[in-house]
Amino acid sequence: MNTNSKVVTSWIRGRSLDNGRSTLHTNGQSLFSYSLEIGYTDAKGNKIVKLYTGKDGNFRSKTTSAHVNMATKEADSSEQVS
Repeated sequence: MNTNSKVVTSWIRGRSLDNGRSTLHTNGQSLFSYSLEIGYTDAKGNKIVKLYTGKDGNFRSKTTSAHVNMATKEADSSEQVS
């Protein structure tokens, strides 16, 4: 089984990977927590994380917050979700 950190690294490198439980997966361009897109690649190739955490008022779940926090450490930037 692939770890969540391997999934995030694969997203950063533009490769697809699933953690084996489908709770965190990437097609190389987007990063998903369950079916929610929590990260994407912009037109310049930058990796951007959407802030679905308890801190920003867009809380979805404890697991999604953990995925977002992990991805934020590796991504080029993050953005608030409206």
